[in-house]
Amino acid sequence: MNISQTISQRVAQVPASMTLIIAAKGKAMKAEGIDICSFSAGEPDFPTPQHIVEAAKQALDEGKTRYGPAAGELRLREAIAHKLQTDNHLDVSPQQIQVTNGGKQAIYNAIIALINPGDEVIIPAPYWVSYPEIVKLAEGVPVMLPTNAESEYKITPQQLQAAISDRTKLVVLNSPSNPTGVVYSPEEIRALAQVILDHDLLVLSDEIYEKLLYDDAEHLSIGSLPGMGDRTITCSGFAKAYSMTGWRLGYLAAPLELIQATSTLQSHSTSNVCTFAQFGAIAALTDPQSPPCIEKMRQAFDQRRQYMYDRLSQLPNTSVVKPKGAFYMYLNIGKLGIPSYEFCERLLEEHHVATVPGIAFGTDDCLRLSYATDLASAEKGLDRLETFVQTISR
Repeated sequence: MNISQTISQRVAQVPASMTLIIAAKGKAMKAEGIDICSFSAGEPDFPTPQHIVEAAKQALDEGKTRYGPAAGELRLREAIAHKLQTDNHLDVSPQQIQVTNGGKQAIYNAIIALINPGDEVIIPAPYWVSYPEIVKLAEGVPVMLPTNAESEYKITPQQLQAAISDRTKLVVLNSPSNPTGVVYSPEEIRALAQVILDHDLLVLSDEIYEKLLYDDAEHLSIGSLPGMGDRTITCSGFAKAYSMTGWRLGYLAAPLELIQATSTLQSHSTSNVCTFAQFGAIAALTDPQSPPCIEKMRQAFDQRRQYMYDRLSQLPNTSVVKPKGAFYMYLNIGKLGIPSYEFCERLLEEHHVATVPGIAFGTDDCLRLSYATDLASAEKGLDRLETFVQTISR
């Protein structure tokens, strides 16, 4: 029997993450000695704050290297619950928290535990690459809601209302957004919540970029609104705000019955998250050094955001919406007449600049640039991008 011909259909239909493919290609070229300017990675370029590292080291010295609860260390779940109660005004207990191997597993666990074959999941586009693929793995049906620059890549209550069918079960919201960096205002979140309530739906709210806000942006957790607590799954993690991407620490907060289901699922997949790493996460949430560290990184991102927006706004035959959160720019290249993957491939091979094609996020006329890179590299990379765009525009 040829094993390549026996891969399950649910896995065979799912492509590999294009963001990881592009990042890997750029890293391979860099390993060959090529000077690559990378705007592809969705991770901060700062080291993990030292007090978090020291907490993990101390946990190792104290022998915290054993198996732990599949739902996570109780002290960490208590710290997460306190954070959600204080910062997000969510009415959750430690028993309603599951610690996961990164924010991606939090989303995966929730969708796999909720979605039955044929259930529809509404996903605004552009979307983070894994949302629709995880829905497919659950044998659900992703229903894409297209947006555009005129709406700042946000769905409206009217759009949501029109997309709902008798098979709709879940709505996915991501604010601040990957890949666009847009932030739904509190008023917009309230309006969408009313539609979700009116149709008795569930909502998965991916809030992993909530600490990275700029200008006058304000984050509102949809689960804090009246009537929404029992129908909201809040997913987040430590990767972005605390620069802990490689630590693989995420979490979800949800009604107890769902947490019991996702904990059962995780007990048969990865079991507990790395034990000593969880003690680093406890320090991230409880140590008074954490807020200043987050703010220092946020200010650096904001400076880069302003610089990159000013540069990208001047590129011929392109346009960009100024983001108010996360660390991404979403550049529209539709007028250049080149599909996004071809554009990004040529930009990497001919000018040694790594970006992510918009087709990965459901929009083939855009590309994503991360400003989680230092200003000197950003300046050099944007110079190269400008040269490429000018060549195409002639």
